[in-house]
Amino acid sequence: MKRGNLAMTALALGAAYLMRNGKAREKLKNQFQALGGPSKRRS
Repeated sequence: MKRGNLAMTALALGAAYLMRNGKAREKLKNQFQALGGPSKRRS
């Protein structure tokens, strides 16, 4: 129970940080876009 509570607190603090810090938000968005980049398989 305590571990789940700690995880939710960390998640909430991270979300609050990203909402206030535009540079960090853009960096994270770019990292996710690069991670999901162009697919290697052919359509």
